[in-house]
Amino acid sequence: MAITGVSANRLELLQIADAVAREKTIDRKIVIEAMEDAIQKAAKSRYGAENDIRCEIDPRTGETKLARVLAVVEEIENEPTQITLADAQKRNPDAKIGDLIAEHLPPLEFGRVAAQNAKQVIVQKVREAERDRQFGEYKDRVAEIINGTVKRVEYGNVIVDLGRAEGIIRRDEMIPRENVRLGDRIRAFIYDVRREQRGPQIFLSRARPEFMSKLFAQEVPEIYDGVVEIKSVARDPGSRAKIAVISKDSSIDPVGACVGMRGARVQAVVNELQGEKVDIIQWNPDAASFIVNALAPAEVTKVVLDEDSNRIEVVVPESQLSLAIGRRGQNVRLASQLTGWDIDILTETEESERRQKDFGERSQAFMDALDVDEVIAQLLVTEGFATVDEVAYVDIDEISQIEGFTEETATEIQARAREYLERIEGERDSKRRELGVHDDLAKVAGVTTAMLVVFGEKEIKTVEDLADCATDDLVGWIEKKKDKDSEPVRHKGVLDGFEVGRKEAEDMIMSARVLAGWISAGDLVQPEPEGEFDAGPDEGANDPESGGTPAAPN
Repeated sequence: MAITGVSANRLELLQIADAVAREKTIDRKIVIEAMEDAIQKAAKSRYGAENDIRCEIDPRTGETKLARVLAVVEEIENEPTQITLADAQKRNPDAKIGDLIAEHLPPLEFGRVAAQNAKQVIVQKVREAERDRQFGEYKDRVAEIINGTVKRVEYGNVIVDLGRAEGIIRRDEMIPRENVRLGDRIRAFIYDVRREQRGPQIFLSRARPEFMSKLFAQEVPEIYDGVVEIKSVARDPGSRAKIAVISKDSSIDPVGACVGMRGARVQAVVNELQGEKVDIIQWNPDAASFIVNALAPAEVTKVVLDEDSNRIEVVVPESQLSLAIGRRGQNVRLASQLTGWDIDILTETEESERRQKDFGERSQAFMDALDVDEVIAQLLVTEGFATVDEVAYVDIDEISQIEGFTEETATEIQARAREYLERIEGERDSKRRELGVHDDLAKVAGVTTAMLVVFGEKEIKTVEDLADCATDDLVGWIEKKKDKDSEPVRHKGVLDGFEVGRKEAEDMIMSARVLAGWISAGDLVQPEPEGEFDAGPDEGANDPESGGTPAAPN
């Protein structure tokens, strides 16, 4: 049977819809809806924009229906879109108020301008659908590695063809000194997908630590399967990196699994990272051991942790100092990023000199406070006494047992220590009164007279003033700069020098808020964990399995 002109047009319409849907990888229904919108716009241009004209294309046959829709009303307010009930019932006897009456229009003949406008509508709708498809496809692929081809390079930014979309690697997300050319195959890490005016923007990176983690997951089956876990990664892109791993199976060596036979696995990662040297370190829950491992290949003699300030002092032999610090501080900087601790490196000589300096300062402090000679002061320091408070309130036997001390000498030294502290306490109390610090502030748990003086100097003079403080105000905080080469900045707190940790500072502030009436003491009580309690003496007495006597039946 011959195909009529109308049938051919219908068939061609559906073929175009199918072709566009396949090419743009979008739903065929969206393309047909775009065509309907285009025809509606062209019809409004011909019949008037004030009319409510609708188009419907049958997705199976391609038949196009064009109609003007009129709302049935009692009284016409807008003639192009409304019809009275009487007129509507002439066309449809069952019509009632609120119904819609379709007035069929003849097929539309497209002129040059109308066809151009229709094309623009279709292109716009298809472009929007394509953008939505791209965003929906890639937003769920954030934190994945993706392969692509270098399409062009603009001012150091690399545009990557991902097949059905484009991604961008900004200059600062590229590995330094890495050269790429048009057509090169490239792998990158998707770290963000944003919906923007010009379409979805897919941001890629080759410099982030996560990129190296994903590369190891691809090369090491044990990581992919979850047997070996990557705990942390630190990178100086293009130069050196450190990665900490741990095994959940005691029979598998996590470092060996990442290195592979003859270094094949780690070498594959190094090649992708343009020769970046990778140190693979076994993670350890003990912070000191982990930091020692992280500073490898340098040998460490001694470590001293300060958990309150999250700092650690590492002592190394003189010959290991340059190795521990690394070129331009690279080794210690990466170790700090890997472990999350601020690391200070000292040589054995520097540590010895510091110990001698501390010894001299403490000895002098005892000489000034207790009015004793240098020998006695040095003996106290040698025995481990660090402050006058310790001497004043320690058991007298601990002082009298020092070689060369008699009980009478020990008693006299302790009496002088207590007298000194009482005098200092009185001076501090007078000072805080001069500063206008209220007596109620002394009732806050954990606050000493020395702290009251410092509070007064910092304009914290009432319970309300302390209650209004944040923990960082008291203990300070560390500001980490965005520039990876910049050292973190330590901001001092009001109580710097008092060895007050964050927990103690929080307790002081909460105690002040209770005294100020902002909260009740009951708000500070932690609820007991469910199911954790001590059985009373009678509990289990009626349980036959517990050996108790069963209760008599009623």
